[in-house]
Amino acid sequence: MSRRIVPLLLVAALAAGVGFWVSQRAHAPAAPALPATRAVTLLPTPRTLPTFSLQQANGIALTPETLQGHWTVVFLGFTHCPDVCPTTLAQLAGAQKQWASMPEASRPRVLFVSADPERDTPQLVAQYAHAFHPDTLAATAPLPQLEAFARSLSLVFMKVPGPSDDPADYSIDHSAALVLLDPQARMAGVAQPPFDVKGIAADLETLTKTAR
Repeated sequence: MSRRIVPLLLVAALAAGVGFWVSQRAHAPAAPALPATRAVTLLPTPRTLPTFSLQQANGIALTPETLQGHWTVVFLGFTHCPDVCPTTLAQLAGAQKQWASMPEASRPRVLFVSADPERDTPQLVAQYAHAFHPDTLAATAPLPQLEAFARSLSLVFMKVPGPSDDPADYSIDHSAALVLLDPQARMAGVAQPPFDVKGIAADLETLTKTAR
Protein backbone atom coordinates (compact mmCIF):
# COMPACT_ATOMS: atom_id res chain seq x y z
CA MET A 1 0.00 0.00 0.00
CA SER A 2 1.44 3.43 -0.96
CA ARG A 3 2.13 6.14 1.57
CA ARG A 4 -0.45 8.40 -0.12
CA ILE A 5 -3.28 5.90 0.34
CA VAL A 6 -2.77 5.40 4.11
CA PRO A 7 -3.58 9.03 5.09
CA LEU A 8 -6.64 8.96 2.84
CA LEU A 9 -7.90 5.81 4.56
CA LEU A 10 -7.37 7.40 8.00
CA VAL A 11 -9.30 10.49 6.96
CA ALA A 12 -12.13 8.36 5.61
CA ALA A 13 -12.26 6.31 8.83
CA LEU A 14 -12.28 9.45 10.97
CA ALA A 15 -15.06 10.98 8.87
CA ALA A 16 -17.11 7.81 9.19
CA GLY A 17 -16.63 7.81 12.97
CA VAL A 18 -17.68 11.44 13.31
CA GLY A 19 -20.69 10.81 11.10
CA PHE A 20 -21.74 7.86 13.28
CA TRP A 21 -21.38 9.97 16.46
CA VAL A 22 -23.46 12.79 14.98
CA SER A 23 -26.10 10.30 13.87
CA GLN A 24 -26.26 8.77 17.35
CA ARG A 25 -26.60 12.22 18.97
CA ALA A 26 -29.31 13.20 16.54
CA HIS A 27 -31.37 10.10 17.30
CA ALA A 28 -30.68 9.97 21.05
CA PRO A 29 -33.76 10.68 23.18
CA ALA A 30 -33.77 14.20 24.60
CA ALA A 31 -33.45 14.61 28.36
CA PRO A 32 -36.86 15.23 29.95
CA ALA A 33 -37.56 18.92 30.47
CA LEU A 34 -37.70 20.10 34.06
CA PRO A 35 -41.16 21.24 35.16
CA ALA A 36 -41.61 24.94 35.79
CA THR A 37 -41.39 25.83 39.49
CA ARG A 38 -42.14 29.10 41.21
CA ALA A 39 -40.75 28.69 44.74
CA VAL A 40 -37.96 26.11 44.47
CA THR A 41 -34.83 26.08 42.33
CA LEU A 42 -34.10 22.72 40.72
CA LEU A 43 -30.58 21.52 40.01
CA PRO A 44 -29.91 20.77 36.32
CA THR A 45 -28.82 17.29 37.37
CA PRO A 46 -29.77 15.70 40.73
CA ARG A 47 -26.78 15.03 43.00
CA THR A 48 -26.31 11.53 44.40
CA LEU A 49 -25.66 11.72 48.15
CA PRO A 50 -23.14 9.68 50.12
CA THR A 51 -24.72 6.95 52.21
CA PHE A 52 -26.08 8.27 55.50
CA SER A 53 -27.79 6.86 58.58
CA LEU A 54 -29.71 9.07 61.01
CA GLN A 55 -31.43 8.09 64.25
CA GLN A 56 -35.23 8.16 64.61
CA ALA A 57 -37.27 7.92 67.80
CA ASN A 58 -38.58 4.47 66.85
CA GLY A 59 -35.05 3.07 66.75
CA ILE A 60 -35.16 2.46 63.00
CA ALA A 61 -32.31 4.12 61.12
CA LEU A 62 -33.28 6.74 58.57
CA THR A 63 -31.31 6.00 55.41
CA PRO A 64 -31.63 6.93 51.71
CA GLU A 65 -33.86 3.88 51.29
CA THR A 66 -36.29 5.35 53.86
CA LEU A 67 -36.81 8.38 51.63
CA GLN A 68 -37.15 6.65 48.27
CA GLY A 69 -40.45 6.97 46.46
CA HIS A 70 -41.24 10.47 47.74
CA TRP A 71 -40.08 14.01 47.21
CA THR A 72 -38.68 15.15 50.56
CA VAL A 73 -38.09 18.63 51.98
CA VAL A 74 -35.14 18.59 54.39
CA PHE A 75 -34.78 21.26 57.08
CA LEU A 76 -31.82 21.46 59.47
CA GLY A 77 -32.38 23.00 62.91
CA PHE A 78 -32.64 22.28 66.64
CA THR A 79 -35.38 22.17 69.27
CA HIS A 80 -34.04 25.08 71.35
CA CYS A 81 -34.18 27.36 68.30
CA PRO A 82 -36.02 30.56 69.30
CA ASP A 83 -37.36 31.72 65.96
CA VAL A 84 -36.25 30.30 62.58
CA CYS A 85 -37.00 26.64 63.31
CA PRO A 86 -40.52 26.97 64.74
CA THR A 87 -41.44 29.49 62.09
CA THR A 88 -40.17 27.29 59.24
CA LEU A 89 -41.77 24.11 60.59
CA ALA A 90 -45.08 25.95 61.00
CA GLN A 91 -44.83 27.13 57.39
CA LEU A 92 -44.03 23.63 56.17
CA ALA A 93 -47.00 22.30 58.11
CA GLY A 94 -49.12 24.55 55.93
CA ALA A 95 -47.67 22.87 52.85
CA GLN A 96 -48.26 19.44 54.37
CA LYS A 97 -51.93 20.29 54.85
CA GLN A 98 -52.15 21.09 51.14
CA TRP A 99 -50.68 17.66 50.34
CA ALA A 100 -53.15 15.80 52.56
CA SER A 101 -55.40 14.85 49.63
CA MET A 102 -52.52 13.29 47.67
CA PRO A 103 -51.98 9.50 47.78
CA GLU A 104 -49.95 8.56 50.84
CA ALA A 105 -47.69 6.29 48.76
CA SER A 106 -46.28 9.25 46.84
CA ARG A 107 -47.14 12.26 49.02
CA PRO A 108 -44.24 14.69 49.57
CA ARG A 109 -42.67 14.57 53.00
CA VAL A 110 -40.83 16.88 55.39
CA LEU A 111 -37.68 15.74 57.23
CA PHE A 112 -36.51 17.76 60.24
CA VAL A 113 -32.92 16.97 61.28
CA SER A 114 -31.58 18.32 64.56
CA ALA A 115 -28.02 19.64 64.46
CA ASP A 116 -27.87 19.62 68.29
CA PRO A 117 -27.33 15.97 69.29
CA GLU A 118 -25.91 17.07 72.65
CA ARG A 119 -29.37 18.16 73.84
CA ASP A 120 -31.74 16.72 71.25
CA THR A 121 -32.41 13.01 71.61
CA PRO A 122 -34.26 11.30 68.75
CA GLN A 123 -37.33 11.17 70.98
CA LEU A 124 -37.20 14.90 71.73
CA VAL A 125 -36.68 15.75 68.05
CA ALA A 126 -39.72 13.67 67.10
CA GLN A 127 -41.88 15.22 69.83
CA TYR A 128 -40.86 18.69 68.71
CA ALA A 129 -41.43 18.08 64.99
CA HIS A 130 -44.74 16.27 65.46
CA ALA A 131 -46.11 19.25 67.41
CA PHE A 132 -46.17 21.07 64.06
CA HIS A 133 -47.37 18.17 61.91
CA PRO A 134 -47.65 14.46 62.78
CA ASP A 135 -46.37 13.31 59.37
CA THR A 136 -43.00 15.05 59.70
CA LEU A 137 -40.01 12.73 59.73
CA ALA A 138 -37.56 13.60 62.52
CA ALA A 139 -34.01 12.47 63.16
CA THR A 140 -30.58 13.34 64.48
CA ALA A 141 -27.21 11.59 64.72
CA PRO A 142 -23.82 11.82 66.39
CA LEU A 143 -21.90 14.93 65.36
CA PRO A 144 -19.59 13.36 62.73
CA GLN A 145 -22.52 11.81 60.86
CA LEU A 146 -24.50 15.05 61.09
CA GLU A 147 -21.61 17.09 59.71
CA ALA A 148 -21.19 14.69 56.79
CA PHE A 149 -24.93 14.69 56.06
CA ALA A 150 -25.18 18.50 56.19
CA ARG A 151 -22.09 18.92 54.03
CA SER A 152 -23.51 16.59 51.37
CA LEU A 153 -26.54 18.91 51.14
CA SER A 154 -24.38 22.08 51.09
CA LEU A 155 -25.75 23.02 54.52
CA VAL A 156 -23.73 24.21 57.51
CA PHE A 157 -24.19 24.47 61.27
CA MET A 158 -22.00 25.57 64.16
CA LYS A 159 -22.24 25.60 67.95
CA VAL A 160 -22.14 29.14 69.36
CA PRO A 161 -21.41 29.69 73.10
CA GLY A 162 -23.90 31.79 75.07
CA PRO A 163 -23.12 34.79 77.29
CA SER A 164 -22.77 32.78 80.51
CA ASP A 165 -20.07 30.32 81.58
CA ASP A 166 -22.62 27.49 81.69
CA PRO A 167 -21.58 24.82 79.13
CA ALA A 168 -25.28 24.21 78.47
CA ASP A 169 -25.73 27.84 77.48
CA TYR A 170 -25.21 27.75 73.74
CA SER A 171 -27.05 28.05 70.47
CA ILE A 172 -26.68 26.54 67.00
CA ASP A 173 -26.15 28.69 63.95
CA HIS A 174 -27.42 26.79 60.91
CA SER A 175 -28.45 27.17 57.29
CA ALA A 176 -32.04 28.31 56.88
CA ALA A 177 -32.47 26.92 53.37
CA LEU A 178 -34.68 23.96 52.52
CA VAL A 179 -33.19 21.14 50.45
CA LEU A 180 -35.30 19.00 48.12
CA LEU A 181 -34.56 15.32 47.67
CA ASP A 182 -36.12 13.51 44.72
CA PRO A 183 -37.76 10.05 44.90
CA GLN A 184 -34.31 8.48 44.44
CA ALA A 185 -33.11 10.37 47.56
CA ARG A 186 -30.82 12.60 45.48
CA MET A 187 -30.36 16.30 46.11
CA ALA A 188 -32.56 17.85 43.44
CA GLY A 189 -33.22 21.45 44.47
CA VAL A 190 -33.28 24.17 47.11
CA ALA A 191 -35.62 26.84 48.44
CA GLN A 192 -34.31 29.97 50.13
CA PRO A 193 -36.11 32.15 52.68
CA PRO A 194 -38.39 34.01 52.78
CA PHE A 195 -40.46 31.00 51.81
CA ASP A 196 -43.47 31.03 49.52
CA VAL A 197 -45.34 28.22 51.27
CA LYS A 198 -48.14 27.92 48.75
CA GLY A 199 -45.54 27.97 45.98
CA ILE A 200 -43.49 25.22 47.63
CA ALA A 201 -46.61 23.11 48.14
CA ALA A 202 -47.64 23.57 44.49
CA ASP A 203 -44.12 22.88 43.21
CA LEU A 204 -43.83 19.64 45.16
CA GLU A 205 -47.25 18.52 43.97
CA THR A 206 -46.20 19.21 40.37
CA LEU A 207 -42.89 17.41 40.83
CA THR A 208 -44.64 14.40 42.37
CA LYS A 209 -46.85 14.12 39.29
CA THR A 210 -43.96 14.61 36.86
CA ALA A 211 -41.54 11.76 36.25
CA ARG A 212 -37.88 12.85 36.29
